[in-house]
Amino acid sequence: MASSQKHVHVLAYPFPSSGHVIPLLDLSKRLVSRGIYVTVLITPSNLPLLQPLLSSHAPYLQPLLLPDPHQKRLFPLVSAMRRLHHPFLLSWAHSHPSPPVAIISDFFLGWTHHLARDIRIPRLVFSPSGAFALSFAYSLWRHLPVNPDPGGSADSLISFPDLPNSPVYPWWQLSYHYRENKKGDPEWDFHRENMLDNMASWGVVFNTFSELERVYLSHMKAELGHDRVWAVGPVLPPNEIGNGANSADRGGSSSVPCHEVMTWLDSRFDFSVIYVCFGSRTVLTSRQMEVLTTALEVSGAQFILSVRGPDERHVGQDVGVIPEGFEEGVRGRGLVIKGWSPQLAILGHRAVGSFLTHCGWNSVLEGLVAGVVMLTWPMGADQYTNAKLIVDELGAGLRAAEGTTENVPEAGELSEVIKRSLEENSRERVRAKELKKAALEAVEQGGSSQKEMDALVKHLSELLQC
Repeated sequence: MASSQKHVHVLAYPFPSSGHVIPLLDLSKRLVSRGIYVTVLITPSNLPLLQPLLSSHAPYLQPLLLPDPHQKRLFPLVSAMRRLHHPFLLSWAHSHPSPPVAIISDFFLGWTHHLARDIRIPRLVFSPSGAFALSFAYSLWRHLPVNPDPGGSADSLISFPDLPNSPVYPWWQLSYHYRENKKGDPEWDFHRENMLDNMASWGVVFNTFSELERVYLSHMKAELGHDRVWAVGPVLPPNEIGNGANSADRGGSSSVPCHEVMTWLDSRFDFSVIYVCFGSRTVLTSRQMEVLTTALEVSGAQFILSVRGPDERHVGQDVGVIPEGFEEGVRGRGLVIKGWSPQLAILGHRAVGSFLTHCGWNSVLEGLVAGVVMLTWPMGADQYTNAKLIVDELGAGLRAAEGTTENVPEAGELSEVIKRSLEENSRERVRAKELKKAALEAVEQGGSSQKEMDALVKHLSELLQC
């Protein structure tokens, strides 16, 4: 980008967590494929996620290393990013030979609305969650519902009549950050300000597709008062689904070599295996692990169980471990992966029929594109909304459990749901196949997401002329 020729150049600024970095990198690859230059703003700890792309996408894709905030908790981390990165990026942008025409930043980084204003460029929100989840978050932080029960019952129902289908949630399923802090608390006020800044930003890019969330995308446009809302997902390249060579190391290296996992699956019948994984950050409690492993054992189902180990965030917490003797007891029909697993390759294999998931949006989209029945076990954040979408509105899944302690099922109940999820001609399987077809068609040439991406690129290109 040292040439004097002007380029359409944008900044991509993810929240520094793999579940947020990876989809924004996927979007960046889509932009680069259309001739947009992208500078990815990244901290040293997440640089390994970007490194494999740099040589294959040069010179269009470039990194800009940012100071590490050295924070783990959400609010202090976002606050430290603003304090450290705002002046750094302001100076960088003003001295760059080909300054950016826009910044696309994660929805946790609402403060970049002000950074963009200082640089005099538009800011686009990138939502790694779906349109339903972001609509819910906007409603929550704008209208500030209170618990109607004077005693503060966690089971009190909170309605959201301003949203399509008027969803209702028990109080305990609202954002932890919303419930546990109060107005006037600096962290609470800062997070609300971030959300309101998101709503004031120039546009929103969703990792979703029109056929999946049309009503919520329409609602978002009406709520924001403009049409600069683009549904360009799934940004995951479709040819990576089921292709171990392309997707085995996506996001990290597996503790079990991908070819060994694929060989294990090759010997199984179609739709006979349930894959169990709760994302890159969730660690099960002792009770959850006991119920899950017992249910897998008594169900008789063939399964792959991916289990994350604890890290420094879980010191002093109740962390479940695989029971002694479990792996030996299920040998031959169960495979346990400790640590990262090659999720895309697993989900795309013909033998996998269902997916027990925490309902993080990345996992939801990967399950949809693979056409598997999803068993929902949401535990926080946008996961309750995603589970409601999968089960109640899309009909592509079964409710397995909810929460960490509130609604953990009995092992016998969970084992029955596991067996049901593998039934060959269930209505959920039929619906899952329909959604897979819709997702793949959306990202094909002429599909809705391709048209939305073209429209986004057109808008970005026009900014160069401003």
